Amino acid sequence: MPYHRYRPHQARVNVPVAERSWPSARTERAPLWVPVDLRDGNQALAEPMDTPRKRRLFDLLVRVGFKEIEVGYPSASRTDFGFVRHLADTGAVPDDVTPVVFTPARADLIDRTFEAIAGLPRAVVHLYIATSPVWREVVLGRSRDEVWRTVREAAERMARRAGDAPGIRFQFSPETFNLTEPDFVLELCDGLTELWDASRDRPVTHNLPATVEIATPNVYADQIEYMHRHLARREAVILSVHPHNDRGTGVACAELAVLAGAQRVEGCLFGNGERTGNVDLVTLALNLFAQGVDPMVDFRDIDAVRETVEQCNRLPVHPRHPYAGELVHTAFSGTHQDAISKGLAAHARRAAESGVPERQASWAVPYLPIDPADVGRSYEAVIRVNSQSGKGGTAYVLRTHHGIDLPPRMRPDFSRVVQAATDAGGREATPKELHELFRATYLAEGAVRLHAWSAHEQAPGVHRFVCTLEAGDRVGDFEGTGAGALTAFVDALSGAGFAVDVLDFSEDGTAAFAECRVDGVTAWGAGTGPSAAVQAVLSAVNRAVTR
Repeated sequence: MPYHRYRPHQARVNVPVAERSWPSARTERAPLWVPVDLRDGNQALAEPMDTPRKRRLFDLLVRVGFKEIEVGYPSASRTDFGFVRHLADTGAVPDDVTPVVFTPARADLIDRTFEAIAGLPRAVVHLYIATSPVWREVVLGRSRDEVWRTVREAAERMARRAGDAPGIRFQFSPETFNLTEPDFVLELCDGLTELWDASRDRPVTHNLPATVEIATPNVYADQIEYMHRHLARREAVILSVHPHNDRGTGVACAELAVLAGAQRVEGCLFGNGERTGNVDLVTLALNLFAQGVDPMVDFRDIDAVRETVEQCNRLPVHPRHPYAGELVHTAFSGTHQDAISKGLAAHARRAAESGVPERQASWAVPYLPIDPADVGRSYEAVIRVNSQSGKGGTAYVLRTHHGIDLPPRMRPDFSRVVQAATDAGGREATPKELHELFRATYLAEGAVRLHAWSAHEQAPGVHRFVCTLEAGDRVGDFEGTGAGALTAFVDALSGAGFAVDVLDFSEDGTAAFAECRVDGVTAWGAGTGPSAAVQAVLSAVNRAVTR
């Protein structure tokens, strides 16, 4: 491949960090999450949202708990303008939520943006312009001085339009920050901090996007830390980041940027956005949750969140998407299933020993970084069975869906039956199909049939078993004695010509299970109902004689 056509990041931008503190930092509280689904995410849709779809998504973002929401690009289209007016006119914005609107550095578009937010008690007006050399040269055709002049004129116009309105704050994004000379970014940001007279009570937001990813996440963290250390009036600045996912490392960039000093993260639910997408706020928030940090948003019904986003975006969320995909809590592999099954049992045992409900007990289950129930998932789909599955997964599904608890020594036997069936079919087996396969394997009538029988204790410790057996063309009456009804039945079978040794036997209240050696052949059997024990031995006999 023609790798020589591409330059490494160090040949494109200087990152002047002599020392760094972010590698030893720890995230102990969530940053301010700012969803940009209604603007940046919407621009990436083949079918942009209309007002009803936007309103549905906005209401979802409010319910989840986001406190600052980018609601549109009012000067870009009538639809965007109309939606911002819809929010203003209907009073749809709660008192604790601040809408953000987006504008380029053009006078007429700034005016249109302020027309859109008229009547909103609070708003952040977000100004942007591309700043990196290649964008300045190819897209804008302007020098650094000309870009700064454009930004300053736009910022002054915004300040005049806002006047003394206390609810209006400002945000600036040097688009393509991660490809821009650091000294130029500082010049622009510090100039606007002063021009807008930022203070603790009315801070300015400087949003530093990785508009197109160019390097490993540690490089972006270095760039953010450099800005964090050198921005003027730092206490009056909210340092924000907006990573994209061109290299597939958007989440890592955001997490390291927070360690490096970022206080605010812009992104989309499930990562929707241009090209490979914006950073995914769901993954970021639940990554914190999985580390024992309050994410400050509520994803306790992740399926409802996913369904709403899919309907509004008209895009599917991948089944392997972290935390939210249909299959992320599901194991098909036999080794995984065995570990999860044992882990869930151990979790229940620890909770009982501690005297706390399972939903409140500390979580430590193999292969499940969080309890699926904490995001509204049931345990039904945690383990699913196909040809890759093992004895533990098969047993888990039978137990949880049908109450049949196979004894450990029997599980490999049924697992082989399941694997043969799923190998032949090439697909997974549903819980219903597993139950039907169990019944067909162990509970169906065989060559040896028990037509009538009775058992009673004829003397202390001596049981008598009388039965009619059919084996092929032979039908006869037989009887046997033993210390219990089961051993008496085995004695009766010997009279019918079947040498049977019961090697293992157990009952679980739903079924009985017996491992028997029949004329030198070992097989497992199962039975249900009032005569489960007898039926289990008969099942084992039938499976042995057909091998």
